[in-house]
Amino acid sequence: MNIILWVLQVVLAIHTAIGAFWKFSNSTEMVPSLKAMPNSVWMSLIGIELLCAAGLVLPAINRQWGMLVPLAAIVIALEMVLFTILHLRSGQTTHGEIVYWLCVAAICLFIAYGRSVVAPLGAAA
Repeated sequence: MNIILWVLQVVLAIHTAIGAFWKFSNSTEMVPSLKAMPNSVWMSLIGIELLCAAGLVLPAINRQWGMLVPLAAIVIALEMVLFTILHLRSGQTTHGEIVYWLCVAAICLFIAYGRSVVAPLGAAA
């Protein structure tokens, strides 16, 4: 289980970092349902996502930072739920994005549960 969680953490960290760089080069105009989000929030998500990406892999350097993993995964999952809510409130008729966002959120919650309960990292682990 530890190996599966590490693989998922690294993949999610890469995915999240790529998403942050994508947000930097694209506006909310690229995803019509997210137009309601102010540009300042959109841009602040870049920093949050980069911090979360780091939090997913930093425990590889120092296991005492193990609680960063579930925290980062939960923050990413909340972001995906926020995107889903904005999409549903926008009145868009296509829902492909929702499937994607909820799948990412589910993976995040799996990682958070795994690192909190099943195979925690840290000094006590």
